Order: sequence, then C-alpha cells, then structure tokens
Amino acid sequence: MSDEMGTREPNHKLLLAIGVAGLVLALGALGWSYSLQTKLADSQQQSDKLQSELDATNAQLKATSETLGQSVGMTQTQLQEKADAILAQQHADTVKLEKAQAATNQQVSAVSNNVTAVQTDVGGVKTDVATTKTDLANTQAQLQRVIGDAGVMSGEIATNHDELEQLKHKGDRNYFEFTLTRGAQPTLLANVTLQLKKTDTKRSKFTLNVSSDDKLIEKKDKNLDEPVQFYTGKDPVLYELVVNNIGKNTVTGYLSTPKSISQ
Repeated sequence: MSDEMGTREPNHKLLLAIGVAGLVLALGALGWSYSLQTKLADSQQQSDKLQSELDATNAQLKATSETLGQSVGMTQTQLQEKADAILAQQHADTVKLEKAQAATNQQVSAVSNNVTAVQTDVGGVKTDVATTKTDLANTQAQLQRVIGDAGVMSGEIATNHDELEQLKHKGDRNYFEFTLTRGAQPTLLANVTLQLKKTDTKRSKFTLNVSSDDKLIEKKDKNLDEPVQFYTGKDPVLYELVVNNIGKNTVTGYLSTPKSISQ
C-alpha cells in the first residue's frame, strides 16, 4: 500500500512538473508569438513607410522628369531658333560682304582704268615733252645758225640745195649759189667778189675773202652752215653767205642779198 502510494506521488509530481513546464512553454510561446507579431507589425509599418517614401520619391522624380523634359524641350526650341537666327544673320552678312566686294572690285576696276588712262596721258605728255624738247633743240640749233658772225639775227637759212629752193620760192631775198675753189680767181656775185683761201674738213671750217665797196674783208675760220654777214652799199644793207659743203679745196653755198640788189 505504501509502495503504491509512493509510486503515485512521484507520478503526480511528474505530471505537475510536466504541466508547469508545458505552461511555461505555452507562456513562452505566447510571449514569443506576441513579440513576433509585434515585430512583424513594426516591420509592416516600416515597410509601408518605406513604400510611401518610395512612392513619394517616384512621384517627385516623375514630376521632376516632366519638368526637366519641358525645360529641355524649351531649350532645344530656343537653340533651334537661335541657330536659325544666326544662320539668317550669316547669310545676310555674306550677301552684304559679296555686295561690298563687288562694289570694291568695281572701284578697283575704275581706279585701274583711271590709272591706265593717266599712264596713257603721262605717256602722251612724255611724248609731247620729248617732241617739244626735240623741237626746242632744233629751234635752238636753228637760232644759233641764224645769228650771224656779225651778231645780227638772220632770216631762215638753207643747209642744202632743196632748202635753198624753198627759200627762193618765198621770194623774200635774192639767193645766188656758188662753188669756190682754193687758188682760183675771185668769183663775182651781185656787186661783191668772193675768193676761197683755206678749208679744214676735219673741223668743218673755212676762210675766204670778201671784196665790197673797194674793201677787202677776211672771214676767217667760219663754220659750216654759219651765216657770214657783212654790210655793203652807199646805204649799207646786210649781205649773208652760207657754206653748206666743205671739201678738201672747195666750198659750196649761197649768197643772200636784199631784194633790191640784182646780179
């Protein structure tokens, strides 16, 4: 009996211990479950918060993207308009430059033509100046020839037979042609006589004697084509003789007297 009671008592304790342990486990499980639910709830809240924040961020990004897209679109339009304006201005500037270049080319062409004309005029002036100088030189040479050895201005003189014929046709004076030979007798022309004394072909000079009014006049070392002058007559008038050719022993030329004197 006592053994049966001793056996039942431990079983009762065991069951009690098991019951207590189960209760502890149940309570522990309940606490853990509550704690887990609490943590799950917190996690859900955090998840919902994160989702809300994510949705807000996405919405903000979308708005920003739309705004940025609009801004970029406006910038592209403005850039296109600016580019078109720049191209239009460049075209206008190009046209303006081409017109300016064309005008400049015309001006250059006009200036070139003017320069050419001026050069032509200058060339003509140079030619005229050269001609004038030549004429002046010829005139000076003629003036030197027509101033006789007596210092009197002479009329036109002839340097050859053809020019002498022209002077004869003018009829202003009398002209008598002659050929004198050195050592020959004096030659009578009009109312004077001429006698050749000397010739110098290298220097184109000659010497002769002139007899007039019973006077003998020596004309020494006279030049080719030089008017040799002397006066004769009761009322002295000017005579001139010109030698056009000088040979070794001869001279050829003419005597010029006033129209009133005859041979």
